[in-house]
Amino acid sequence: MKRSSLSIVLLFVLFFVTSSCSQKKQPELTNRDVSKVISQMSELMVHDVTNPPLAARFFAYSCLAGYEVVSENDKHIKSMQGVLNEYPVIKVPKQISGYNYQLSAVLAMMETAGKLQPSGSLLLKYEENYLDSCRKIGFSDEVIDSSKHYAKFISKKILAYAKADKYRQINNYPRYKLKKTPGSWEVTPPAYLVPVEPYFNTIRTLTLNSASQFVPDPPIPFSTDKTSAFYKFLLLSYAKSGNGLSQEEKNIANFWDCNPFNVQNEGHMLFGLKKISPGAHWMGITGIACNQAKTSFSKTVEVNTVVAVGLLDCFICCWEDKYRTNRIRPETAIRRYIDASWKPLLQTPPFPEYISGHSVVSTTSAVILTHYFGNNFKYTDDVEVNFGIPPRHFNSFNQAAKEAAISRFWGGIHFMDAIDNGIIQGTKVGNWVINKVNNGAKKP
Repeated sequence: MKRSSLSIVLLFVLFFVTSSCSQKKQPELTNRDVSKVISQMSELMVHDVTNPPLAARFFAYSCLAGYEVVSENDKHIKSMQGVLNEYPVIKVPKQISGYNYQLSAVLAMMETAGKLQPSGSLLLKYEENYLDSCRKIGFSDEVIDSSKHYAKFISKKILAYAKADKYRQINNYPRYKLKKTPGSWEVTPPAYLVPVEPYFNTIRTLTLNSASQFVPDPPIPFSTDKTSAFYKFLLLSYAKSGNGLSQEEKNIANFWDCNPFNVQNEGHMLFGLKKISPGAHWMGITGIACNQAKTSFSKTVEVNTVVAVGLLDCFICCWEDKYRTNRIRPETAIRRYIDASWKPLLQTPPFPEYISGHSVVSTTSAVILTHYFGNNFKYTDDVEVNFGIPPRHFNSFNQAAKEAAISRFWGGIHFMDAIDNGIIQGTKVGNWVINKVNNGAKKP
């Protein structure tokens, strides 16, 4: 072979090898990478004793940061611009390049959660370990650095969006004062904690037109008349939540307790038992569903984000009803008007009774998850195994939501009208969120 021909062959081989290396396929992340971030957030919330509405806020904005990255890089995922109230137009500078968008999405979630959550700095150690694992599966330092740069840019925009929701202004509002009128809510034992987030209804909703868009029917009027509807509700709670529970009903009530404020007394000592919030429980269920259905990375980010958006909106409207109706809890009413020694199975949470938050939150989440996975999605809920709570199997998300709702009656902390109307409100919010996401925006 002539020298010139040999040179051409060598150049061709060199070009082919170089081209192949430059086009080397990057590692891909999975639905588990998204779920791990959610799990880390939940652990921090337990550590910080984050209240349920605020937990939903953390989930919503952190997921939106990841979603924004995905929507800019996956043609199948629509932008939230035009879907969410006041959502900004985000333009990524051209100089941001060389990133892996999946890695950027995960890092954007971490960055946002790290800035929002009180102990968010603890996420830095998790991020460090996570990036080490990314290097092991083939991500280069250059790609990681570029991905982090992109993630920080998006996170900054989402944090500005979060700051504009007026949550920070709540600290400037006057301290909430108990009404001290017959039938109004009072603090409850054993810790007699102050009311949680009495002004949460004042923050910006994400999809709802207002916090009062889906006002439920009014609660049964308070009355001490033994022939009244309210007193009959009182007797019903007293009979069932006292000695009328089966072991299975007790198990169900404890399974869905999800009370971050659980305080136990032992002699003269009070100590807290940390648990996840109801929103964190449903985000955990979302992770189980995505893993079982083997959803793609992008779809997993979408599902988690829509569930989180639904959680924040349903907490806002639920809290609007709680502090507007300001109804007395069963524990207070039963001890005052029927039996001074009575105690509910579950500890009463520190906020008004009507409407049932578990009923609203669980139904909203179930409606959204059913939209994505169908009416008969069977799964095993092991979200709280680490808290010593055995798994439960469900044949559908709706079955789980109904069980979560009735558990609050069996636990002795809600009257039945708060549960029934909570299911109705949760259904309306869930359907509204899905409709907005499906029809509120188009892919740019």
